[in-house]
Amino acid sequence: MNRRVLTLLVALVPILAFGVLLSVTTVPYVSLGPGPTFDTLGEVDGKQVVDIEGPGADVHPTSGHLNMTTVSQRDGLTLGQALALWTSGREQLVPRDLVYPPDKSKDEIDEANSTDFRRSEDNAEYAALAYLKYPKAVTVESVTDPGPSAGKLQPGDAIDAVNGKPVATLDEFQGIVKATRPGDAITVDFRRKNADDGETTITLGKHPDGGQGFLGVGVLDAPWADFSIDFNLANIGGPSAGLMFSLAVVDKLTTGDLNDGRFVAGTGTITADGEVGGIGGITHKMLAAREAGATVFLVPADNCAEAKTDPQDGLELVKAENLTQTVDALKTLSAGGEPPRC
Repeated sequence: MNRRVLTLLVALVPILAFGVLLSVTTVPYVSLGPGPTFDTLGEVDGKQVVDIEGPGADVHPTSGHLNMTTVSQRDGLTLGQALALWTSGREQLVPRDLVYPPDKSKDEIDEANSTDFRRSEDNAEYAALAYLKYPKAVTVESVTDPGPSAGKLQPGDAIDAVNGKPVATLDEFQGIVKATRPGDAITVDFRRKNADDGETTITLGKHPDGGQGFLGVGVLDAPWADFSIDFNLANIGGPSAGLMFSLAVVDKLTTGDLNDGRFVAGTGTITADGEVGGIGGITHKMLAAREAGATVFLVPADNCAEAKTDPQDGLELVKAENLTQTVDALKTLSAGGEPPRC
């Protein structure tokens, strides 16, 4: 064999080996980067992202955008993919254990994220209705299935009376239920969204934590309206869409535009009483918002310091502490005033 060819082949061996190493070897890192954004005033797959339906709903037209933002995650990276993402400057590599704790399976983590997302939808509804001054009711949050109330009560029902005795608060409701025993039959008067008022008789089961009867519902004091609010986004985990969902509900149920026709994006968890909480990946979400066309970004107060470390040209950062303050900030911005900023 020609000495020159042999030298070339010898030189190619480590190059080929390194190429195989890049394409086959996986690394214990996950990449985080800007994810898709969704306009909570718009549609996804032909459905309103925030759909408010019912004869009692006075829904008003909206304009502009109120976009929720997300962080993309890529797992199972090869060494080559990790290096390419890192050098792009758009992605952040973090140890996999920070995203997927080793004491939990990926399915368990995904289920927890889905549960957080569903809870954020409920909180977004309650916060918006509270802001709009809808009265509270003893509200069914969950129904155990199988259980005594399955097929008789459903999430969203407002319980008005038990055995003919009115209940206006959770304490009043629990006081009646605690006095029952397994096998007792109770009559529950309830209101259901987009339906006539109802009455049902439920035979109580055995309570797992004591001698009282088991109704098989989770209830709470919450603002209640006679129309339904549905959030039609699938495969979005975590609670960080709460603020933007609440703002969309408020915008649709009030006259005028909260955003004054602007492209507003943002993020933040929300509690049932309207407090906005911090989230992860704020700088990735800001980049996603700017690339989508946003000019205003709502930043949870707890994330303001981090947000200021990576400002995006043309993107105003408005501080969000709670729902009322955030609505007021958007109104101030629309009027040409100076909202609270990070």
